[in-house]
Amino acid sequence: MDNKEVILHVDHMTKCFGDLKVLDDVSFDVHKGEFLCIVGPTGCGKTTFLNCITGLYDLTDGQILVNNEPVDTKKHNIAYIFQEYSTMSWLTVEQNVAFGLKMKKKSAGEIKEAVAEVLEMVGLTKYKDYYPVELSTSMLQRVVIARAFAVKPDILLMDEPYGQLDVELRFRLEDELLKIWEKLGTTVIFITHNIEEAVYLSENILVLTNKPTSIKQKLSNTLARPRSVVDPDFIEVRNKVTELIKWW
Repeated sequence: MDNKEVILHVDHMTKCFGDLKVLDDVSFDVHKGEFLCIVGPTGCGKTTFLNCITGLYDLTDGQILVNNEPVDTKKHNIAYIFQEYSTMSWLTVEQNVAFGLKMKKKSAGEIKEAVAEVLEMVGLTKYKDYYPVELSTSMLQRVVIARAFAVKPDILLMDEPYGQLDVELRFRLEDELLKIWEKLGTTVIFITHNIEEAVYLSENILVLTNKPTSIKQKLSNTLARPRSVVDPDFIEVRNKVTELIKWW
């Protein structure tokens, strides 16, 4: 990983809301194509963490660079998948997936090609003319994932996207996400409260402390893929991350 170029450089990121310090002197790098999972105690500020990376919040101190420039969502191709499903009910699946591309003023030909490609990846081609109300929970989340990947983001930020799903569905969507990530080489920063999910998905895991939040440790996850949650090596990594979060 070290020989890959740094796409995101977070330098002494600090964020206060009035007298409340939420993020305290956070520094780390993310390399191009990396799958980084971020875990930490409930309420430690993981979403604030992502909102600072997108530039939604101004930093109290420090800086965030994308490709050696201050982060700017108008310039840098960053996509964000929230905890809630964010499909637009009045648009079809195809139109939902095309939305970001239209905002970026891509040509009709580019849009058609990109939408067709990602719909095929997530298995929704035959549902392209359906509306969100006609879709299952799994399909809705696939639409959101397809829309994010359609713009071929340099960085994809994911904020607990599978937190409300049952285990079987979560694993299925995680596997689909990994297939797309491996095919497109997108840099993914994935926030989760689920340690097993972090170990299953990640190349590296960033463990955060309680507020004021700082980095407790960055772990390299070298487990071979495909991964099994019952594999002794998997359990060993999961237990190590659990202990890091559990003991302060």
